[in-house]
Amino acid sequence: MPGGVRNGLIIFLNGTSSSGKSSIARELLEVMEEPGFHLPVDAFHAMRTRRKVDPDELPGILRRTWAGFHRAVAGMAAAGNHVVVDHVLSEEWRLLDCLELFTAKDVVLLGVRCSPEELHRREQARGDRPKGLAARQLELVHAHGRYDMECDTTTMSPRDCARRISAFLSRRPTPTAFEQLRAELRPDLTAPGPAAIALP
Repeated sequence: MPGGVRNGLIIFLNGTSSSGKSSIARELLEVMEEPGFHLPVDAFHAMRTRRKVDPDELPGILRRTWAGFHRAVAGMAAAGNHVVVDHVLSEEWRLLDCLELFTAKDVVLLGVRCSPEELHRREQARGDRPKGLAARQLELVHAHGRYDMECDTTTMSPRDCARRISAFLSRRPTPTAFEQLRAELRPDLTAPGPAAIALP
């Protein structure tokens, strides 16, 4: 950590595609007391070369993109920045990787939920997501079962969710959901800080 700077918070929004994570993240930057950065994983996918790749290579490319995204988030927080992350924990390794890399006490894990009917409506309205993607992710993304706080965007607006989250930050619980998950899922990690950064 450069110059003894304290780690920034990682405000970790997890939910399916079209659940409203990015909208909440944008509102959070407006209502948070301290400045922060929104790091959406979609931005990392958008930076990748547009050329066509062999379908057999795609899973490896996507995994490396996610792994790089996790390390960028860890680096920004380690430099003292508050980071708002929108994520889709639809594969177990993604959570395990984050548990290894992030300082668990500085992560606020937030579940972003939405009804299947509303997810379907939003997905159709967007037109830029594979049909049924959110429904396929619904069971997987929340399988770990622990959050510091949850929001349901079926009825709550992104601004209302952001206000609730911002008010919650100063009274977040100890141990955090991330600390509990780290103890349960990664008992091999004994150091309190992030591990050496290495590709999984």
